[in-house]
Amino acid sequence: MILSCNPNMDKVSSDCPYPGCFFCVMKEGNPSKRRASILKFFRELPAQDDDGQVLPISGLWNTAMAHPNDPEFIELGIFECMAALIWKGLKNRRWLSHDQNIYIPYYAAHIIGSYTMNMEEFAESAVHAGVIPPLVELLRGRLTWVEQRVAVRALGHLATYAGTFPAVASHGEILELSIQLAMSSLEIVYSHFYQYVDRRLSYHCDLLTRGMGGVEMESRKAEEWASQLQCWSLQLINCFAFKPEFLPTICKPEFLTKLPGMWGGLVNENSPAGIGLLRTICHHKLGRGPVASCPGIIESLCNIARSSDDWQYMTIDCLLWLLQDPSTCHKVIDKAVPALVDLAEITTLGDHKKLGDSIVNVLEECVQSQGTGRNSFSNRTKELIEELLNSRQRLKWEKNMPKEDLHIKQAAALVVKLEGNSLFSSGNISGAASKYSEALALCPMRSKKERVVLYSNRAQCHLLLQQPLAAISDATRALCLHNPLNRHAKSLWRRAQAYDMLGLAKESLLDAILFINECSQSNDPDLSLRQNKVPDYAERLVKKQMRAAWLFREAAIKHGGVHCEGDAGDIYGRETDDSEWETASESDIGNDGRDEMGNDDDDDEDDDDSEWKNDGDSKWKNDDDSKWKNDDERKEKFDKSSMKDLKHGYNVQLAEDEP
Repeated sequence: MILSCNPNMDKVSSDCPYPGCFFCVMKEGNPSKRRASILKFFRELPAQDDDGQVLPISGLWNTAMAHPNDPEFIELGIFECMAALIWKGLKNRRWLSHDQNIYIPYYAAHIIGSYTMNMEEFAESAVHAGVIPPLVELLRGRLTWVEQRVAVRALGHLATYAGTFPAVASHGEILELSIQLAMSSLEIVYSHFYQYVDRRLSYHCDLLTRGMGGVEMESRKAEEWASQLQCWSLQLINCFAFKPEFLPTICKPEFLTKLPGMWGGLVNENSPAGIGLLRTICHHKLGRGPVASCPGIIESLCNIARSSDDWQYMTIDCLLWLLQDPSTCHKVIDKAVPALVDLAEITTLGDHKKLGDSIVNVLEECVQSQGTGRNSFSNRTKELIEELLNSRQRLKWEKNMPKEDLHIKQAAALVVKLEGNSLFSSGNISGAASKYSEALALCPMRSKKERVVLYSNRAQCHLLLQQPLAAISDATRALCLHNPLNRHAKSLWRRAQAYDMLGLAKESLLDAILFINECSQSNDPDLSLRQNKVPDYAERLVKKQMRAAWLFREAAIKHGGVHCEGDAGDIYGRETDDSEWETASESDIGNDGRDEMGNDDDDDEDDDDSEWKNDGDSKWKNDDDSKWKNDDERKEKFDKSSMKDLKHGYNVQLAEDEP
């Protein structure tokens, strides 16, 4: 992109008031003269104090973004020029505050990052030009968080390449600074920009919105940039984590325990963030020990492994590597096995083929190693693994069974399931759960569609019995069996509720969002969104979890933006504007926000949900929806959630064949 100092200038003009104008130089028709003039411009620019310097720098920024692989400017000294401009801004505050020069260090660091993100030879040129020391000074926070963001981006690109990583690593403070920045970035952006609208630096606002937005746009972009600041810091740390000598610095408990919570938010969902770094750490033996010594990390890995997180496969990798390592297996096995058993029927997840088989093989090795005395684990863990191995053996037996016998088993399972549905409709939830378990024992292993329904039905029973962990387990098993993977709408919704009961906002949010997506694409009239509107109950849960999982939540609590849980609906400001969810209204959902969803996997139409729709039934009569109007009044994780909460809008109700 070539900008002109005069919008009406179509060719080089002698009328240009700026001798040596960069934009006029770019229009030079003679290639050799043009290169000589650009070379001269890059050499002389840092020494000049003329007004208007930000214009050619912003033009170079546009060019670097649009053509990052073009070698012309690299050969002519752009890196030396940008490094000198950053140093000038750091050392000469009078110049920095003059005209619009405050923008120049930001643009200069951004240009360095853009030209080094794809080409290793460009990165090597940048290192030789001396860009690392001024970038490190920006990383220290010598200016503001805005410059820190582009500095860590550029350093992250330089650290990616084998040829330039040693130059980055030779500055020992980079790793420590990146760790500190990853932990504090959200608080920095919140307290230095987001919290006080009237104190925002004008050039920050201009950079965030490109001069096109108001306060709301600034706030939304600030959240996005804060996430990038954290994720790019983690990316830089990740480059160090591949080298064993840096793992002792990285694997400090105070940092490791925070990694599962560093997820990028909905504004930066393409970054593996903390989970990606944990995977790199767990890939090396020196990293697995410190991770295994933090029980909270293992619990978080298990939760993410059983969620709709895009990086689910990374957490499964971590758990499997920890189990395969004799020095860490005994520390994690009791926590990891329940989650992995639930995931054992996954076929393909991303690039992972036959992932379920890999899980089974690792767990089988664990049992064998216990026999040799290398590992010890609880009886419950042993039972879970044995049940899994028995189910695999059962699958082999069924392959040799006559089809008639399989049909008999399937018919028997159906009869028992219908008995469970009847018990469920009459309010005998425990009895229904037992019947669904009995039906699962009868149902052929290869009847995946039927088993999806049974697991999902039993998950609903566990919800009503206030057993969220069991509900997560069964909903996960249903989602692993479903084709496509993780796309069974009712199980997504049930697991979203279960995670909500445990206070795990991010996992609940991701499942709830995916549930809405599945509903919008469903051909089932009971599942599909009425007139493309978000179901009322799903809208409420998503809003609640977006508040609870808000990137700035901890920072806002620390700095007085949130005084208590009950304030959550009032303090999130512009970034949680409800407009994107205001597609459904109370009137769209009948019966006080309740929504009936039809069966999705069975053809039986014998059952109905009249027991659940009968408000006159004294057992279920309670249609007050006040708890939904202030979800955050529930201060305990799932303190005494009533049947009404799980029945009215807070669950997917029994319809025809499924609860």
